[in-house]
Amino acid sequence: MRIESGLAAAFARVAIANVSRPFPHKLDYVLEGPEPEAADHVARHPVFCGAFDWHSAVHMHWLLVRLLRLFPDGEMAAALRETLTARLTEEGMAAERAALARPAAKSFERPYGWAWLLELRAELERLKEPEPAAAGWAAAVDPLASDLAGRLAEFVRAAGYPIRAGTHANTAFACLLALDYARGCHDQELATAIAHAASRWYGADRDARPGFEPSLTDFLSPLLCEAALLAAVLPEKSFAAWFDGLLPDGLGPLAEPVVVSDREDPQVVHLDGLGLSRAWCLRRIAAALPAGHPRMADLRAAAENNLEPALPHVIGGDYVGEHWLASFAALALGEEP
Repeated sequence: MRIESGLAAAFARVAIANVSRPFPHKLDYVLEGPEPEAADHVARHPVFCGAFDWHSAVHMHWLLVRLLRLFPDGEMAAALRETLTARLTEEGMAAERAALARPAAKSFERPYGWAWLLELRAELERLKEPEPAAAGWAAAVDPLASDLAGRLAEFVRAAGYPIRAGTHANTAFACLLALDYARGCHDQELATAIAHAASRWYGADRDARPGFEPSLTDFLSPLLCEAALLAAVLPEKSFAAWFDGLLPDGLGPLAEPVVVSDREDPQVVHLDGLGLSRAWCLRRIAAALPAGHPRMADLRAAAENNLEPALPHVIGGDYVGEHWLASFAALALGEEP
């Protein structure tokens, strides 16, 4: 299953509407004193002020760039270019950089929002060759991307333990996105820091119990995220041996879709995202195994099992899901149209 032109156009319409919608908005600030202006999130974050919260605004901008790269002549291409030109400006990104440079913002959006900003910059790098305007958009994002790449490298080097959450704090998911930036934008320091941290955090993991997942508000699988990260940093044969040791009895419930009981609940609807992110991780894991590996077919089938029930709920539902799910669907559906 891939992104086809009609679905891409629907995703584009949702993403453009989301990044342009400043309310409702979830504030997430540490205040060092009375700051009446803090409630004006549009002034503080003129680029990433829509899509309900900062990180969702970032990955909805990533979705705009991804769709333009995959469908440069699609029905929404002109609107995508217009939106990106209006939003990814040097002035706007300088304000974003200043907001994140405040001492009170030291851990703001760490690591999830940081990683998505780096993934946005990586996608802009891929867009540069086919799209002349992408170089200017990338240049506007570069200063903040450089800041966050350095901060993330410092963070993972110092972190003695991973964060095995099924939500935003998950270190494996953040490192996967950031590694894409590190490799695509030639940041060897960050790439090395991530590879070393991944081995230190997860290299000795064995005999995991997939039945402990999911939790009610998960949109990430801790086990599959770490496996996808190890797939990205280990040689093929080493990864295969590690993965077989991690889940010696198979995927268990990770292969089956989750049940979403309330898609109007902003936490429970995370489970639709879980199906999408599971599919993305399962496909990456399968692609990293040696040809003919006996678990490859099961991994690919599990990816489809998780993807198909979630995909119909990506757009057209309550804003608590629609403000972010399309970006996860685009990850799950892959790189090619």
